[in-house]
Amino acid sequence: MSDVEGEVVRVAVVDDQRLFAKGLSGLVDMLPGVEVVGVAYDGEEAVALCRKEEPDVVLMDISMPKMDGISATREIRNLLPRTAVIILTGHEEDEHVFEGIKAGAQGYLLKDSDPEDLARAIETVHAGNTIIAPDLAQKMLSTFEAGRSRSPQLSPPPLTERELEVIRALAHGMSDRQIAGSLGISDKTVRNHTSNIYRKLHIFDRTQAVIYAIREGVIDVEELEYRPPGGQ
Repeated sequence: MSDVEGEVVRVAVVDDQRLFAKGLSGLVDMLPGVEVVGVAYDGEEAVALCRKEEPDVVLMDISMPKMDGISATREIRNLLPRTAVIILTGHEEDEHVFEGIKAGAQGYLLKDSDPEDLARAIETVHAGNTIIAPDLAQKMLSTFEAGRSRSPQLSPPPLTERELEVIRALAHGMSDRQIAGSLGISDKTVRNHTSNIYRKLHIFDRTQAVIYAIREGVIDVEELEYRPPGGQ
Protein backbone atom coordinates (compact mmCIF):
# COMPACT_ATOMS: atom_id res chain seq x y z
CA MET A 1 0.00 0.00 0.00
CA SER A 2 2.74 2.46 0.92
CA ASP A 3 4.85 4.19 -1.75
CA VAL A 4 7.94 3.47 0.33
CA GLU A 5 8.96 -0.18 0.21
CA GLY A 6 8.73 -1.75 3.65
CA GLU A 7 6.88 1.19 5.19
CA VAL A 8 3.84 0.25 7.26
CA VAL A 9 0.87 2.61 7.59
CA ARG A 10 -0.01 2.78 11.28
CA VAL A 11 -3.75 3.12 11.87
CA ALA A 12 -5.87 3.85 14.96
CA VAL A 13 -9.55 2.83 15.08
CA VAL A 14 -12.07 4.89 17.06
CA ASP A 15 -15.72 3.90 17.59
CA ASP A 16 -17.90 3.61 20.69
CA GLN A 17 -19.61 0.47 19.38
CA ARG A 18 -17.15 -2.12 20.62
CA LEU A 19 -18.17 -4.94 18.31
CA PHE A 20 -17.93 -2.66 15.28
CA ALA A 21 -14.60 -1.22 16.46
CA LYS A 22 -13.07 -4.64 17.04
CA GLY A 23 -14.40 -5.99 13.76
CA LEU A 24 -13.09 -2.96 11.86
CA SER A 25 -9.76 -3.24 13.64
CA GLY A 26 -9.43 -6.88 12.59
CA LEU A 27 -10.33 -6.03 9.00
CA VAL A 28 -7.86 -3.15 8.79
CA ASP A 29 -5.10 -5.22 10.38
CA MET A 30 -5.43 -7.74 7.54
CA LEU A 31 -4.82 -5.11 4.86
CA PRO A 32 -1.36 -5.37 3.29
CA GLY A 33 1.06 -2.73 4.51
CA VAL A 34 -1.21 -1.65 7.37
CA GLU A 35 -0.91 -2.11 11.12
CA VAL A 36 -3.54 -1.23 13.74
CA VAL A 37 -1.74 0.42 16.65
CA GLY A 38 -4.77 0.69 18.94
CA VAL A 39 -8.52 0.98 19.38
CA ALA A 40 -10.35 3.72 21.30
CA TYR A 41 -14.01 3.81 22.29
CA ASP A 42 -14.57 7.54 22.82
CA GLY A 43 -12.99 10.83 21.83
CA GLU A 44 -10.92 11.26 24.96
CA GLU A 45 -9.43 7.78 24.55
CA ALA A 46 -8.75 8.60 20.91
CA VAL A 47 -6.73 11.71 21.77
CA ALA A 48 -4.78 9.83 24.43
CA LEU A 49 -4.12 6.93 22.05
CA CYS A 50 -2.89 9.25 19.31
CA ARG A 51 -0.68 11.16 21.72
CA LYS A 52 0.96 7.87 22.71
CA GLU A 53 1.15 6.06 19.36
CA GLU A 54 1.25 8.92 16.82
CA PRO A 55 -0.57 6.94 14.10
CA ASP A 56 -0.39 7.85 10.43
CA VAL A 57 -4.17 7.53 9.95
CA VAL A 58 -7.15 7.56 12.31
CA LEU A 59 -10.51 6.02 11.41
CA MET A 60 -12.91 8.16 13.44
CA ASP A 61 -16.54 7.72 14.45
CA ILE A 62 -18.62 10.87 15.00
CA SER A 63 -21.16 10.24 17.75
CA MET A 64 -19.36 9.09 20.90
CA PRO A 65 -19.54 9.75 24.65
CA LYS A 66 -17.17 12.05 26.60
CA MET A 67 -15.87 13.69 23.43
CA ASP A 68 -17.39 13.44 19.96
CA GLY A 69 -15.42 12.61 16.85
CA ILE A 70 -15.40 16.18 15.56
CA SER A 71 -13.80 17.54 18.73
CA ALA A 72 -11.39 14.61 18.86
CA THR A 73 -10.40 15.22 15.24
CA ARG A 74 -9.70 18.87 15.98
CA GLU A 75 -7.51 18.01 18.99
CA ILE A 76 -5.63 15.26 17.15
CA ARG A 77 -4.93 17.47 14.14
CA ASN A 78 -3.67 20.26 16.41
CA LEU A 79 -1.51 17.79 18.32
CA LEU A 80 -0.30 15.77 15.31
CA PRO A 81 -0.59 17.75 12.06
CA ARG A 82 0.82 14.85 10.03
CA THR A 83 -1.81 12.40 11.26
CA ALA A 84 -4.65 12.08 8.75
CA VAL A 85 -8.21 11.52 9.94
CA ILE A 86 -10.89 9.66 8.00
CA ILE A 87 -14.34 10.10 9.47
CA LEU A 88 -16.56 7.05 9.15
CA THR A 89 -20.18 8.07 8.98
CA GLY A 90 -23.67 6.71 8.43
CA HIS A 91 -26.28 8.43 6.25
CA GLU A 92 -27.99 9.82 9.34
CA GLU A 93 -24.89 11.81 10.27
CA ASP A 94 -24.47 13.79 7.07
CA GLU A 95 -25.10 17.10 8.84
CA HIS A 96 -21.73 16.67 10.56
CA VAL A 97 -19.73 16.56 7.33
CA PHE A 98 -18.93 20.26 7.27
CA GLU A 99 -17.94 20.37 10.92
CA GLY A 100 -15.56 17.49 10.36
CA ILE A 101 -13.95 19.27 7.44
CA LYS A 102 -13.50 22.42 9.52
CA ALA A 103 -11.91 20.27 12.24
CA GLY A 104 -9.31 19.02 9.76
CA ALA A 105 -10.61 15.65 8.55
CA GLN A 106 -9.07 14.64 5.22
CA GLY A 107 -11.52 11.90 4.39
CA TYR A 108 -15.17 10.94 4.70
CA LEU A 109 -16.26 7.36 4.18
CA LEU A 110 -19.55 5.58 4.73
CA LYS A 111 -19.51 2.78 7.28
CA ASP A 112 -20.97 0.33 4.79
CA SER A 113 -18.13 0.88 2.30
CA ASP A 114 -16.36 -2.12 0.81
CA PRO A 115 -12.99 -3.16 2.28
CA GLU A 116 -11.33 -2.20 -1.01
CA ASP A 117 -12.69 1.33 -0.66
CA LEU A 118 -11.42 1.54 2.89
CA ALA A 119 -7.96 0.39 1.81
CA ARG A 120 -7.83 3.00 -0.95
CA ALA A 121 -9.05 5.69 1.45
CA ILE A 122 -6.26 4.92 3.91
CA GLU A 123 -3.72 4.95 1.10
CA THR A 124 -5.08 8.23 -0.28
CA VAL A 125 -5.01 10.25 2.95
CA HIS A 126 -1.66 8.77 3.97
CA ALA A 127 -0.28 10.18 0.70
CA GLY A 128 -1.52 13.63 1.76
CA ASN A 129 -4.58 13.71 -0.44
CA THR A 130 -8.29 14.08 0.24
CA ILE A 131 -11.12 11.61 -0.23
CA ILE A 132 -14.87 12.00 0.08
CA ALA A 133 -17.29 9.17 -0.68
CA PRO A 134 -19.33 10.08 -3.79
CA ASP A 135 -22.63 9.63 -1.91
CA LEU A 136 -21.53 12.18 0.67
CA ALA A 137 -20.19 14.51 -2.01
CA GLN A 138 -23.62 14.48 -3.63
CA LYS A 139 -25.25 15.35 -0.32
CA MET A 140 -22.72 18.13 0.21
CA LEU A 141 -23.63 19.56 -3.17
CA SER A 142 -27.33 19.42 -2.32
CA THR A 143 -26.67 21.24 0.93
CA PHE A 144 -24.70 23.93 -0.86
CA GLU A 145 -27.52 24.42 -3.36
CA ALA A 146 -30.05 24.71 -0.53
CA GLY A 147 -27.87 27.32 1.14
CA ARG A 148 -27.59 29.27 -2.07
CA SER A 149 -31.36 29.47 -2.43
CA ARG A 150 -31.59 31.10 1.01
CA SER A 151 -28.79 33.63 0.60
CA PRO A 152 -27.83 36.36 -1.89
CA GLN A 153 -25.90 35.08 -4.88
CA LEU A 154 -22.22 36.04 -4.94
CA SER A 155 -19.94 35.59 -7.91
CA PRO A 156 -17.15 33.12 -7.24
CA PRO A 157 -13.63 34.61 -7.13
CA PRO A 158 -12.04 34.65 -10.59
CA LEU A 159 -9.59 31.83 -11.18
CA THR A 160 -7.36 31.54 -14.22
CA GLU A 161 -7.73 28.60 -16.58
CA ARG A 162 -4.55 27.09 -15.15
CA GLU A 163 -5.82 27.53 -11.58
CA LEU A 164 -9.05 25.78 -12.55
CA GLU A 165 -7.01 22.89 -13.94
CA VAL A 166 -5.04 22.70 -10.69
CA ILE A 167 -8.10 22.83 -8.43
CA ARG A 168 -9.77 20.14 -10.54
CA ALA A 169 -6.68 17.98 -10.05
CA LEU A 170 -6.64 18.72 -6.32
CA ALA A 171 -10.28 17.67 -6.10
CA HIS A 172 -9.38 14.36 -7.73
CA GLY A 173 -6.77 13.73 -5.05
CA MET A 174 -3.69 14.19 -7.23
CA SER A 175 -0.37 14.98 -5.56
CA ASP A 176 1.76 18.00 -6.54
CA ARG A 177 4.05 15.69 -8.52
CA GLN A 178 1.11 14.11 -10.38
CA ILE A 179 -0.35 17.53 -11.18
CA ALA A 180 3.02 18.80 -12.40
CA GLY A 181 3.44 15.78 -14.66
CA SER A 182 -0.06 15.99 -16.12
CA LEU A 183 0.16 19.74 -16.80
CA GLY A 184 3.81 19.84 -17.89
CA ILE A 185 4.89 22.29 -15.17
CA SER A 186 7.21 22.11 -12.18
CA ASP A 187 6.25 21.07 -8.65
CA LYS A 188 7.11 24.61 -7.51
CA THR A 189 4.73 26.11 -10.06
CA VAL A 190 1.97 23.80 -8.84
CA ARG A 191 2.58 24.98 -5.27
CA ASN A 192 2.47 28.60 -6.42
CA HIS A 193 -0.85 28.03 -8.18
CA THR A 194 -2.21 26.25 -5.11
CA SER A 195 -1.19 29.14 -2.86
CA ASN A 196 -2.93 31.59 -5.19
CA ILE A 197 -6.08 29.44 -5.19
CA TYR A 198 -6.13 29.27 -1.40
CA ARG A 199 -5.62 33.03 -1.15
CA LYS A 200 -8.34 33.88 -3.67
CA LEU A 201 -10.88 31.48 -2.20
CA HIS A 202 -9.97 32.10 1.44
CA ILE A 203 -9.43 28.40 2.01
CA PHE A 204 -6.62 26.58 3.75
CA ASP A 205 -6.43 22.97 2.58
CA ARG A 206 -7.24 20.45 -0.14
CA THR A 207 -10.48 19.34 1.48
CA GLN A 208 -11.90 22.83 1.16
CA ALA A 209 -10.68 22.90 -2.43
CA VAL A 210 -12.74 19.76 -3.09
CA ILE A 211 -15.81 21.47 -1.63
CA TYR A 212 -15.29 24.53 -3.81
CA ALA A 213 -14.82 22.39 -6.91
CA ILE A 214 -18.08 20.54 -6.22
CA ARG A 215 -20.03 23.67 -5.34
CA GLU A 216 -18.95 25.66 -8.41
CA GLY A 217 -19.27 22.78 -10.84
CA VAL A 218 -15.54 22.62 -11.55
CA ILE A 219 -15.97 18.87 -11.33
CA ASP A 220 -19.02 16.66 -11.43
CA VAL A 221 -19.78 14.63 -8.33
CA GLU A 222 -19.85 11.52 -10.51
CA GLU A 223 -16.18 12.12 -11.38
CA LEU A 224 -15.09 11.57 -7.79
CA GLU A 225 -13.48 8.20 -7.26
CA TYR A 226 -11.63 6.61 -4.40
CA ARG A 227 -8.39 6.09 -6.32
CA PRO A 228 -6.61 9.36 -7.24
CA PRO A 229 -5.74 9.66 -10.95
CA GLY A 230 -2.22 8.50 -11.63
CA GLY A 231 -2.21 6.34 -8.50
CA GLN A 232 -1.16 2.71 -8.51
